[in-house]
Amino acid sequence: MFGQMMERQLLISSIARHAELQHPRREIVSITADNPRHRYTYQEAFARSRKLANALSRLGLQQGDRVATLAWNDYRHFEVYYAVSGSGFVCHTVNPRLFEDQIVYIINHAEDRWLFLDPVFVPLIEKLQSRLPKLEGCIVLTDDAHMPQTQLPRARSYESFIASESDSFEWPEFDERTASSLCYTSGTTGDPKGVLYSHRSTVLHCYASAMPDAMSLSAHEVVLPVVPMFHVNAWGLPYSCAMVGAKLVFPGSKMGDAETLQSLIEEERVTFAAGVPTVWQGLVAYLEKTGKRVDTLTHVLSGGSAVPLALMDLLKGRHDVEVVHAWGMTETSPIGTIRSMSPEANALPEERRDALRARQGRTVFGVELKVADDDGKEVPRDGKTFGALKVRGPWVAAGYYKRNGDDVFESDGWFNTGDVATICPLGYMQITDRTKDVIKSGGEWISSIELENLAVAHPAVAQAAAIAIPHPKWQERPLLVAVLKPGASLSREELLQYFAGKVAKWWIPEDVVFVEKLPLTATGKLSKLQLRQQFVGYQFPPG
Repeated sequence: MFGQMMERQLLISSIARHAELQHPRREIVSITADNPRHRYTYQEAFARSRKLANALSRLGLQQGDRVATLAWNDYRHFEVYYAVSGSGFVCHTVNPRLFEDQIVYIINHAEDRWLFLDPVFVPLIEKLQSRLPKLEGCIVLTDDAHMPQTQLPRARSYESFIASESDSFEWPEFDERTASSLCYTSGTTGDPKGVLYSHRSTVLHCYASAMPDAMSLSAHEVVLPVVPMFHVNAWGLPYSCAMVGAKLVFPGSKMGDAETLQSLIEEERVTFAAGVPTVWQGLVAYLEKTGKRVDTLTHVLSGGSAVPLALMDLLKGRHDVEVVHAWGMTETSPIGTIRSMSPEANALPEERRDALRARQGRTVFGVELKVADDDGKEVPRDGKTFGALKVRGPWVAAGYYKRNGDDVFESDGWFNTGDVATICPLGYMQITDRTKDVIKSGGEWISSIELENLAVAHPAVAQAAAIAIPHPKWQERPLLVAVLKPGASLSREELLQYFAGKVAKWWIPEDVVFVEKLPLTATGKLSKLQLRQQFVGYQFPPG
């Protein structure tokens, strides 16, 4: 017997309808190339999305056709998100930080028909257009006054494209399992792989991520998404903020500029921000240097890589900002876990609470995790035994776009993330490494992440990375590559001595190399792949 409830489809357009009716006057503030501080409301945003939907309907697109974006975090990109997906097309966000060959590959692989792009990327696409045979036209995200001269196919400004359209548009109804958006992995190993999200998965992710034990979003929050809209839908914030009516502050192309971020936080009274750890390291350095403040900011969500406890303590102690760990992947939409402190966790002694703060958190409802050994058997949740991290849930990918046979999608329904992790009795998960990054020395595993976190706890160290280097006796030994803070002085011997007593003796790095900067991936994460390539053939000093 089935229940007698209405069958309403979970569609992205339903978020737009709700936000316009319930939060019409909440603001969206943006930095764009043609306006240093654009400001309007949700009501105005969704009226313009409908104008865009009408314009799209005249292009001859069919349901499921891919429409690409190559754009920063701003209000026009926000409008494209809703108009493309709401119309039944697939919004394919392209990461401009990828290599040119990768951009060509994913646009061709996705078979994108139209491209919405920021003016700054016009020269890039002009350079690549001869290699993009299926691209029918380009809409530049600006007005006619700021429209660059270009020979791109059927190019016109965004504002002229929607100017004559009506803001009356009936969002179509279709199956909630319909594809809504497409995002490719950063392709650190092989070609990027496409993850095709559905309306259902996006709306469920939106609900879960906004809950109190997740991002804790509401209409009282002012949210700064520093995580880019061109990668994993800015962690879902363009949807969840609209759902709850939070004010949105978009930094445009200034996502890596600490001065701009501090100014936006102060002037727009931002309460919550989301981004990768390098963003918060840069912001802290700027605050320390200038003495400026971020008084309204209460918490930041940080993912992409582990946040050092020292950075958490600095933000909390000097600026009263709580850093909340999160973990996820392109394949998980991306939210998988968030570090919310349970009553049992808060009752623990300070040292044990700190250990939990360093973990990536507990699952939000809808996501299941397990850690398995080499035979696929689940290991104890004791916080010590580690193994392969596997995940499943309604917003977790079941396969890659136009690919078959990927063994990370297992026959029993689990996705093997490639992370090595532990889960403690209270349910807190901790990434100890990527499978390809773990250091195996003398038959035992060493966590590169733990070594890195300890290194950056040193007051002279700004950033650090630990990689495996072949060793004739122990198979592999850790090499620590470190970046010093401006003006700081530290010797190899002093840094190695810093590890004594903090980790097992055999965990202490075999050597330290100081560099000016560490390589980053297209999504702002530390690139261990590039670092290993940089140190190919490295020989440890004798002794």
